Amino acid sequence: MPRVTRSSRLLAALLALAVPVALAAGCGSSSDDGGGSSASAPAQPQPSAKAEDFPATKGRTLPDIIGNLPSGPVLAPSVSLLDKGANRIGFALFDTAGKQLSGAGVSLYVGNTDGSAAHGPYLARAESLKVSPQFESKQTSTDPNSARGVYVADVPFKHDGKFAMLAIAQLDGRLVATSPISVQVGGKKVVPPAVGQKAPVIHTLTPTDVAGDVAKIDTRIPPAPSLLKDDFADVVGKKPVVITFATPQLCQSRVCGPVVDVVDEVQAKVGDKVSFIHQEVYQDNEINKGLRPQLVAYKLQTEPWTFVIDKNGVVSTRFEGAFSPGELERAVAKVTAGS
Repeated sequence: MPRVTRSSRLLAALLALAVPVALAAGCGSSSDDGGGSSASAPAQPQPSAKAEDFPATKGRTLPDIIGNLPSGPVLAPSVSLLDKGANRIGFALFDTAGKQLSGAGVSLYVGNTDGSAAHGPYLARAESLKVSPQFESKQTSTDPNSARGVYVADVPFKHDGKFAMLAIAQLDGRLVATSPISVQVGGKKVVPPAVGQKAPVIHTLTPTDVAGDVAKIDTRIPPAPSLLKDDFADVVGKKPVVITFATPQLCQSRVCGPVVDVVDEVQAKVGDKVSFIHQEVYQDNEINKGLRPQLVAYKLQTEPWTFVIDKNGVVSTRFEGAFSPGELERAVAKVTAGS
């Protein structure tokens, strides 16, 4: 009987990747942030490892690269939308018990679904979702499974189509590899507003619209008044806006709470020169009633999503899933430069 190696098992897994796997929406983030910052924005954290710490890809396949490496954690990207060109991919790593791993040096690798044409390593940086205690919601503070951080790597794709993606991590002084997953680049018929496009103008409810009963428009505990005071339609095109579509109490990905916490903290730092708005996801805050019309207008089918919009009403950055306070501050700095 032929010897079954890790390499042959990997190749079989790669060949089986005919349909993209369901990704763990919300545990990371995707953004079309082209980078850039200002003196007032925090610096981007640096990866904890170096490219030379990971296998090179020149002339090699994915099975070649990880064939002799032990099996590692589960790779769980948050990305449901990838485009040709540069992509910011947020992801988490989970052990066999379902515990999220942190603190490791990690790189992503991509290739064709048969394992050929491997590219990488794409070094990941660790972004913390931690906020000051006064901005932490009850949902975040009491949920032991609430997201506390996210790995982020910048990965380019040269064309649309299906690709294999895996991660190699430094754990306990050795390199370990995840199993490959399949990701789809392009080809989506329904997509949210992209960077460079005009943001759809929608009405978002304020406390006045619900006779002061903010529980109707905010499931966060406690509510975040600074994120409810503006109707999006009244401010877009007049000043920069950050709008986040999230439901802290009903979120299926366990990251809506941390996301709204991050937005609330950054709002306190930035002040009124930017309007920050939190939009709930479900009609009457009941999942079985479906999505609110605001999400339909933005063609959103998952949550959370956050859009940073410049003073002309054009999307500057969009995040799918979780992001750190530093990432949002850097995105806001792009639309407030010179102001």
